[in-house]
Amino acid sequence: MNKREMYESFDGLQEESKKMSDQIEELQNGLTEILEENAELVIENEHLREQLGKYEQPSKRETSKSTKHGLSKSRKNLEKLYGRGYHVCNEWFGKHRENDEPCAFCLDVIYGDR
Repeated sequence: MNKREMYESFDGLQEESKKMSDQIEELQNGLTEILEENAELVIENEHLREQLGKYEQPSKRETSKSTKHGLSKSRKNLEKLYGRGYHVCNEWFGKHRENDEPCAFCLDVIYGDR
């Protein structure tokens, strides 16, 4: 293989790598959008079930607004979403937490005094 052929081969590989990198980035962005939409739908679904429960079974409604851990039902739902790896704070609501890193804003929303 002469120098020109080696250069052309290397150039072709470089172009293929760039295309693959672009495809991976596009897939990653699409997956992020899907995860954010899914988090929003989970919250909306839980809210709708809660509303539906008020009309279907008023006798089975909880007598207290707080759960056994001292959190309201809405904060318990936020805690569940946070546990699944999503932000519940105003800043990044619905976005996936990278590597399940803790977020002080989210923890304040869930456990803070308001």
